Amino acid sequence: MAVGGRRPLLLLAVALALAAHARAQLSPGFYSASCPTVHGVVRQVMSQAVMNDTRAGAAVLRLFYHDCFVGGCDASVLLDDTPAAPGEKGVGPNAVGSTSVFDLVDTIKAQVEAACPATVSCADILAIAARDSVNLLGGPSWAVPLGRRDALAPSRSAVSTDLPGPEADISALVSAFAAKGLSSRDLAALSGAHTIGRASCGSFRTRVYCDANVSPAFASHQRQSCPASGGDAALAPLDSLTPDEFDNGYYRNLVAGAGLLHSDQELFNNGPVDSVVQLYSANAAAFSSDFAASMIRLGNIGPLTGSTGEVRLNCRKFSSGKNGVVTQRKRKKRFIHERREEKPEGEEEDSATMAAMSASGRVFLLGAVLLVAVSCHGGVAEGLSTRYYAKTCPAVESAVRSVMAQAVAADRRMGASVLRLFFHDCFVNGCDGSVLLDDAPPGFTGEKGAGANAGSARGFEVVDAAKARVEAACRATVSCADVLALAARDAVALLGGPTWAVRLGRKDARTASQAAANANLPGPGSSLPSLLATFAAKGLSARDMTALSGAHTVGRARCATFRGRVNGGDANVNATFAAQLRRLCPAGSGGDGNLAPLDAETPDVFDNGYFRELTKQRGLLHSDQELFAGGGGGGRSSSQDALVRKYAGNAAEFARDFAKAMVKMGNLAPAAGTPVEVRLNCRKPN
Repeated sequence: MAVGGRRPLLLLAVALALAAHARAQLSPGFYSASCPTVHGVVRQVMSQAVMNDTRAGAAVLRLFYHDCFVGGCDASVLLDDTPAAPGEKGVGPNAVGSTSVFDLVDTIKAQVEAACPATVSCADILAIAARDSVNLLGGPSWAVPLGRRDALAPSRSAVSTDLPGPEADISALVSAFAAKGLSSRDLAALSGAHTIGRASCGSFRTRVYCDANVSPAFASHQRQSCPASGGDAALAPLDSLTPDEFDNGYYRNLVAGAGLLHSDQELFNNGPVDSVVQLYSANAAAFSSDFAASMIRLGNIGPLTGSTGEVRLNCRKFSSGKNGVVTQRKRKKRFIHERREEKPEGEEEDSATMAAMSASGRVFLLGAVLLVAVSCHGGVAEGLSTRYYAKTCPAVESAVRSVMAQAVAADRRMGASVLRLFFHDCFVNGCDGSVLLDDAPPGFTGEKGAGANAGSARGFEVVDAAKARVEAACRATVSCADVLALAARDAVALLGGPTWAVRLGRKDARTASQAAANANLPGPGSSLPSLLATFAAKGLSARDMTALSGAHTVGRARCATFRGRVNGGDANVNATFAAQLRRLCPAGSGGDGNLAPLDAETPDVFDNGYFRELTKQRGLLHSDQELFAGGGGGGRSSSQDALVRKYAGNAAEFARDFAKAMVKMGNLAPAAGTPVEVRLNCRKPN
């Protein structure tokens, strides 16, 4: 524990040391003798480009951000793909959009080369062009420290991990910037780059249909160009006041609840940078001064200097003839923000992974990406926010956590039980607390007696205890659906799994549907196509399905649910594993209630043991093993197998994907028009 506690401090110290070293290596006068005209050349090309299309300035500024946040300011973002070294352009936030900005950088580079051959790096050209973009659109100027060299390898995998997306909350934004040695004030200032540029409908649809902290008039206006489905590529200005002027209009928008992206409005949402946003909204000079200083700090992230890297002659390809493979591994170790679990050398993202990355909407600052269409009505929760109870019940999370901690300490199985309740609630008409309702004869039959719940659903008394604790603190305020969502998150964390910010603001259904429970909850005998279809019907992808199935890393199942699998019903079962289970669960009848762990490796620890078991054909349920065919099935599940192998070998990636999928599942909502309330007793309507 002590070692783990020192590690973040050590990483921060190294980051600061690297930044100090970068400052010592870079200098505004670096080319004063070797290429004194470089600034004039870059300025001339940028001036013409911005005159022709003001959006060119925003595009170049965005490119500089994307370069520096991924592997440092080394022009790796400019590299084209090669068979040996796939670049960053085709990944996530870089995969969608016009390529004209790269043509513009090529034009600048060509003119600089004509003046000073093989002298000025592409990384420095991009840094100067970003500064000129800001200034030409009415913003500040600053002396750009120069002397960067160009990368010999791209950082493809870091694109999707290091660039915060349009749905990022304030804690994720602060953490992402802190990992680069940038403060929360830097975050607030650099986000002001959104005073210019546009974003696609796909990146802000959820905000204007779902967020509670959005100006109604602003949301209504944006919905005209961004319908609930379709029109993903339609553009809207990030700053609706002065979209093509670099000023402080962006911050005035935030104060008015008119931030276009969810991540924008997070800067002004009762959080740690509210006061800075208010300052910038009223004081344009303070913003300009801070933005210039923060841009210099951004430009100091991980530059290659001295004899490292190279000066490319063509920004799209290496000049040295190296293909990037040899130097990639060595290069990654230079950057503090990449000190995390790396993919094995040579491993590429599979197509399913890349599709999921693109669909996740990881866009950074001036980004725009096409997303899967989303509607907040009839299936996706409207008005959810991680700070929904910030004023009305600030103690809600600690109240639920304390009850869950006691419950899990008394019986570790209870964590799995509460997590299962949340799944079973959300998959039946949305996350509305309907699974918690008792039957009320003669007129009302709830979901507790449905096939998947009868005799196996448990944890209701823990939810009751959590609700009672919350009611004592904040009467008639927090829904049972939200209590269950928080309890599920805490159950995972208390058993060693990830945590995440839970979106809140759900209401409780006044009714339930046993028929829907029987129809919507996949059973233990489900096939892979059936599982995929069931999750797709909820707007969840194959990757979501696989990650969420990892909840079976904790908990038990009854003999009746796996008898057929271990008694000759399945061919893809480990013989030793099946023989062991047959002693507990014999063929024929009897012993239906006997329990076996879903993850025999670490049954009460939330880890990736479940996926390791699947690769050994030791999935307890038929539906579990369907996720991994082991190369069989005529290629039917080759990409599915690859994802299971990935999770089996990379616990961190599973944890990240599970947390994201839990947030998505938690967004499932009752159909529009469903009668709802905040129940005082989770077992019955008010």
